[in-house]
This record gives sequence, structure tokens and C-alpha cells, in this order.
Amino acid sequence: MNETGKKNAITDVTGLTVGTADDPGIRTGVTVILPDERAVAAVDVRGGGTGTRELELLGADGTLDAVDAIVLSGGSAFGLSAADGVMGWLADRGRGFPVADLRVPIVPGAILFDLLNGGDKAAFRAAPDSALPYRDLARSAAAGASDETDIGNAGAGYGATTTGHDGRPLKGGQGTASAVIDGWITVGALAAVNALGSTVGSDEGQFLAGMHEVGDEFGGLGGPAAIQVHDHPVRKYAHDAAASNTTLAVVATDARLTKAQARRVATMAQAGLARAIRPVFSPMDGDVVFALSTGMHEIEDAIADTARIGMAAADCLARAVARGVFAARGFEGWPAYADTYPRADGR
Repeated sequence: MNETGKKNAITDVTGLTVGTADDPGIRTGVTVILPDERAVAAVDVRGGGTGTRELELLGADGTLDAVDAIVLSGGSAFGLSAADGVMGWLADRGRGFPVADLRVPIVPGAILFDLLNGGDKAAFRAAPDSALPYRDLARSAAAGASDETDIGNAGAGYGATTTGHDGRPLKGGQGTASAVIDGWITVGALAAVNALGSTVGSDEGQFLAGMHEVGDEFGGLGGPAAIQVHDHPVRKYAHDAAASNTTLAVVATDARLTKAQARRVATMAQAGLARAIRPVFSPMDGDVVFALSTGMHEIEDAIADTARIGMAAADCLARAVARGVFAARGFEGWPAYADTYPRADGR
């Protein structure tokens, strides 16, 4: 089994920092994944209700193969403005794609739906752009980016919600994890878990991703011997409206990958979501996985090493999902995992 990195976080990948900022009153937030230098990037989309920005650039026929940052945000479509804040912060520092004597920061982004989690949503009804917090939150997140990665109620995961194994409301959150392949290449993942489905497989609180747990990073309960397969009510918000839900994720490696190889890693990493959440990729989910390569280490075998990196990315992502829910603190109407499953403390 691969060892975790020192921080068990996506920032174990050399050349990456992460910044988060949130607004407790509104119950929303922003996460910025910030490479030290422009990084090769790709994306894989599986959800049926995505909200994204600049994804066409990351397609196989897109002209550019590197980005300056990736932004994950709450706020539904309102949150897409978070990328503007990061673009401004990067432009102030002369970072971006060179165009004559200008620099144009390339900042893909994706959003999750946190508009029905309580909190003061008056700014969304008022509609003036200045009333919305996302540009300022994003600038703050970028300015505070470091090698520390907050989990639980942090960044894009601050206002995230999900469901328990039987469909009851449960607080979601932001999680992260890492692995080091043979003491050589580091792979990391970060997830903002706002899923319609559940990350839990039994009354005891065992996570669907339990088989991948390292140590007791999300409770030490392991995975359920048999999943309690409830007919998930698909009623996260206590009604049948098709409100959006999403798990947003970034996987990263310090291996030097091409854009095509990064896309394969992103695709393989989606298996981590499938192991950790049930149901997933639904018509009401906006599930997106970005992949980043900081290019610090050459790979030896283009096919085999890419496959190993993709496998590790899937494992890390499954763990990141569980860690995000395990660490989250509850809101009114959205209890924390620790308050819902009595054995969450390992007793």
C-alpha cells in the first residue's frame, strides 16, 4: 500500500498550495488550488447538472494545456464570479498566459449548490453584483494560499450538505488526502462534498470508502461488511424539487504528464467518487474532477505510470470524500456526522 504524504493533503504535491475563505453568515465559501507555476490540467465531467467555467479549454482539442489556478466555489451560478477574483489577484502579480505585453490568467472553475442550507441569502435576492461575496472571497483565498489544507467546514465545502445512508440530512464538507507511490511520485486529492447521495454505508456510520482508509483518518471503523442498500429517497431538501447537488474534486500529481495523460488520470479518479458516494453522477449532481500536473518528476513508462497515478488518484479521492464529511461541523437542520453516528469517535 502507498504511504500518505506528510500532511495527507493535496499540498503534499510539490508546487501546489491551497487557499480557502468562507462567509459564515451566508454559509458559503471558496477554495483556490494555486500552482507555483502554470500547471498542465485536464477535466472529466460525470454529473448531469454542472456549473463550470473555462472547461472547453481543458478539452482534448483545446489550444491551451496549462492553467494558473483552479477555483471551486459555493453559490451555484452566482459563484462562477469567484474566478474573476482569482484572475485579478494573479494579474496583479503578472501571472497568466502571455499576450503581447499583457498576461491573461487562465482560471477554470466549478460551483456547487449551497443556496438551501440556511444562512442569510439576502444578497442573492438583491442581485447587485457588489452584494455577492465570491470575488472578494476568492481573492482572500488566493492571498492566503499555503501548504496547509483545511477540511470539514472550509472553503467550497463550508456550506456543503449531503445525506446519511438512509437519506437523512447530513453536513458535507471539504476533504483531502494524499499518497506517495514507491517513495517517488506524490498524488493528492481534494473534494468539496455536496452530494445528493450518501458517503455512509451502515447504521454504525461506516463509510463506503472505508476499505481505503489509512489509519483512522475518518473514524477507524473500516468499511461495512455489507452495505445497507436503502432505496435512497433522493429528497435531500425534504421535497422532490430537482435542486442541484455536486461533488467537486481536484486530483494532482508532481509527475510530468501531458494533457492527454492528465485527462486519463481525471477519468480514472472518478472511480473514487463512485466508491465513496451512493448514488453519484445523478441528473441532479454536477460532479466534476479536475487533474493537475506540476511536472516535477519524469515518468518512466507513459502507460503503466499513468495508470498507477490514476489508480492512486481514485483511492485518494475516495478518502478525501470521507474525510470531508467526517470532519464537518453541523448547521441547524444539517447535523454533523459525529452527531448522527454514535460510533464516530471509534467507541
